[in-house]
Amino acid sequence: MTTGDPVQPPRRIDRAGVVIAALLAGLAAVLVWDAHGLQSTAMYGMGPEAMPVVIASGLALLAIGNLVDALRGNLPERESADPVPVVFILAGLALLIGIIGFGGGFILATSALFVTTSAAFGRRAVLVDSAIALGMSTLIYLAFDRLLTLSLPAGPLERLL
Repeated sequence: MTTGDPVQPPRRIDRAGVVIAALLAGLAAVLVWDAHGLQSTAMYGMGPEAMPVVIASGLALLAIGNLVDALRGNLPERESADPVPVVFILAGLALLIGIIGFGGGFILATSALFVTTSAAFGRRAVLVDSAIALGMSTLIYLAFDRLLTLSLPAGPLERLL
């Protein structure tokens, strides 16, 4: 006699999930190791090494949870990989580094990253996205430069402000 519940095949260990858990744990270990190299200027309380340790703790918890689900086979099925969005985002990061490296400044570099990321998510309104990116980047630059008095990479647009 059956109870009406379909019999599901036993799930296998998700190897990709185990690799992701290992990478998360490795990143947490690197953060903790790097945090111990920071010079503490605080006479009492927490110094600058506290936040990387907090982030590493969160990453370690994610790694443990991911490992448990991977070993149980409870991770959701992945869709087929489409490399185009990844290429768009990597191109945006390369543009960000290149524009800042060649003196283009924060506004242009961040705008390039914004436009390529929006294209990676399927948006094809490049001119509209460029206008939005320039406006947002300018506001962010002004907030950091004028309100917080923190310097960001300056280029030709930043010098006009």
